[in-house]
Amino acid sequence: MNDVFTSGRRAFLAGGAAFAAGLVCSHGALAQTAGPRRIDVHNHLIPPPYLAAGRKQIEAGADTDPAPILNWTPGRAIEEMDRTGVATAMLSMSTPGLSTISSNRDTVRKLARACNEYAAGLLRDYPGRFGNFAAMPLPDVEGSLVEAVYALDVLKADGIGLLTSYGNVYPGDPAFKPLFAELNRRKTVVFVHPTAPQCCATTLPGIAASLDEFMFDVTRAITSMLFGGTFAHYPDIRFIFTHAGGTMTPISARINAFGARHHEYDAAVPNGVYAELKKLHYDIANSTNPSAMSALMNLVPSSQILFGSDTPYVPIAATSGGFDKLTLADDVRAAINRGNAVQLFPRLGG
Repeated sequence: MNDVFTSGRRAFLAGGAAFAAGLVCSHGALAQTAGPRRIDVHNHLIPPPYLAAGRKQIEAGADTDPAPILNWTPGRAIEEMDRTGVATAMLSMSTPGLSTISSNRDTVRKLARACNEYAAGLLRDYPGRFGNFAAMPLPDVEGSLVEAVYALDVLKADGIGLLTSYGNVYPGDPAFKPLFAELNRRKTVVFVHPTAPQCCATTLPGIAASLDEFMFDVTRAITSMLFGGTFAHYPDIRFIFTHAGGTMTPISARINAFGARHHEYDAAVPNGVYAELKKLHYDIANSTNPSAMSALMNLVPSSQILFGSDTPYVPIAATSGGFDKLTLADDVRAAINRGNAVQLFPRLGG
């Protein structure tokens, strides 16, 4: 394993049916592109240490041709960014995650450090093209506290990356409180990526968990953190959730109704469910269709929506192509493509 660690690196259009109609695909003048200014907040790297240690797990987790994943390089990533108008990619680790590589705590800690140092090198080598959400050795909270401090203070990471679940443990669990307290103190941006939940990853034989379970796990994570008090108790953390909130948007009324009738959660959600959901940020990876965008934009203000792609697991064009065809006000389009992300990452404002 020593060789592994030395192998080197986001106008709300109101009104029900009228709004949905306004989001239909347009092939005319309203379908404008953004130029080379997008900030892609959902863009994955495959660090050599991670690939060397977990190639089998990474390949098994891909529900498509694994070649773009296994053959990822920063050069190929930039070529795709240039083709699709992405100025900066905020890099993060995807599922299956570091803790699936080894059950040894120290091994996972070392692997997290190696991956984060590799990512920091990319930011130095390709100025302005990359940002980074540092990987954590969770569910090891103690080790993650150490790594978060190192990544933010020494490596100058732009934020922290988490998964929606770790085995049967979700981020709203009390065990995560020390980590969130530190990240709240630092006003950190936290990117939360879905994974295959332990409960249900193989419920439908032959159906990849990424098809539906990823979306459900985003909702589980949000629900866990909502009623665990994470959002209310750590209000200075800026959370980003992927894929337009997964299945959260269509069942948000059910979640709200649950909170309204279960007063044992009043302290965890003192301002109500909708107030917390509207504070979160959501990327639009694989979600740039009228129904998904309508649901999201009817729930949250456009200021909370970010461009994201999920490359190399999904090509950037799968999201950018759909987004460019949506009929949106120019200021809303510009905000989603770039402006909202600059609010989270001011260093990218130049």
